[in-house]
Amino acid sequence: MIIQKNNGKVVPQQSGREKFKMVAKTMMGLEEVLAEELRECGAENIECLSRAVAFEGDMRLLYRANYVCRTALAILKPFAEFDANNEQELYDQVYKIRWEKILDVDCTFMIESTTSGEVFTHSYYAALKTKDAIVDRFRRNFGQRPSVDTENADYKFSLHIRDNHVTLLMNSSGESLHKRGYRQAVGLAPINEVLAAGMIKLAGWKCDCNFYDPMCGSGTLLIEAAMMANNIPAQYYREDRFAFKRWKEFNLGEWKSVKAQEDKKIGSGDFDCEIWGNDIDLQVLQQAEKNLEYAKLHKDVMLFNGSFEDQDPPEGKTLIVTNPPYGERIKVEDLNAMYEQLGDTFKKRYGENCEAWLITSDFEAMKHIGLKPSKKIPLMNGQLDCRFLQFELYKGSKKASKNED
Repeated sequence: MIIQKNNGKVVPQQSGREKFKMVAKTMMGLEEVLAEELRECGAENIECLSRAVAFEGDMRLLYRANYVCRTALAILKPFAEFDANNEQELYDQVYKIRWEKILDVDCTFMIESTTSGEVFTHSYYAALKTKDAIVDRFRRNFGQRPSVDTENADYKFSLHIRDNHVTLLMNSSGESLHKRGYRQAVGLAPINEVLAAGMIKLAGWKCDCNFYDPMCGSGTLLIEAAMMANNIPAQYYREDRFAFKRWKEFNLGEWKSVKAQEDKKIGSGDFDCEIWGNDIDLQVLQQAEKNLEYAKLHKDVMLFNGSFEDQDPPEGKTLIVTNPPYGERIKVEDLNAMYEQLGDTFKKRYGENCEAWLITSDFEAMKHIGLKPSKKIPLMNGQLDCRFLQFELYKGSKKASKNED
């Protein structure tokens, strides 16, 4: 592995326990949550960015972050950094990199690029010039070149250009880390697994009370909660599809050691509360059951079929986290009435032992809940601008609830 400095020199970077900079990508609003996860993994010099977290660590940390971080989409390793004032300078600097130390001619690669500023205004063209420099170096030195594969490349590079400053990073994760591997059946509007885990963490669940999703769909929130309760690593079901395993510097012994260390924690917690899910749609509830069975979590989660307002809440302290319809992909005849019914049910059937969080992109419908949210956290669900709302529940009026205390 190499680092290209601004003076144009190529400096070898040692592997093993040597520390280096990394960047973990995440979703908007989850930066602080991911930073805490990385801190728990042993990361140092952590800095929250926009939809990303920068940090430092060694290769073991890179393996561990990929395997256990629930709110990371990808772990990137910067390996080249320089200034370029035009396309030719970009090409020349990329050409100087000793790419043969990174990948072989029979490997495949792809380049994702993001540009900002006035120097490079077309990210696709910047990626194309970078690709040309790589393949031209291989052609000149070896008479053959690696191929580009935009679907399932061995090496996935990220090109970031801000003004005239260029950073090249290797994606150690490969396929996005939200693809956990447990989803066998999918409903109409499944929530992203990283977003689901982030919502649970933002809600402050410490696996110390009941967890309830009254509109659970195909069960993503339930599975993420059950994995947390059982200390199951985020990528336990992923079938080992990590890009870092194809790197020349990959250390199989270190990876097996990290994985064994994390797998040993499975089931080691003292979670003795309940995880409940409910949905009015029996067909989609059966999808949740199938996903839970595949993940071998079906004994840890109770599923109920029926209207949310007809279900009795779990006994004892309960955290409610749910992703109700927004009217985008799941059509509801009267969305405002549905949200009003949701709020009425919270007020009539749930007491001070309960706290509710829900995410929505329908800012008009959420006004009909009839409860004032304690928090409104901006999040993105795909391309939808959403708010993650906290409601501190009580029976009757708030004033009466305080008088009872």
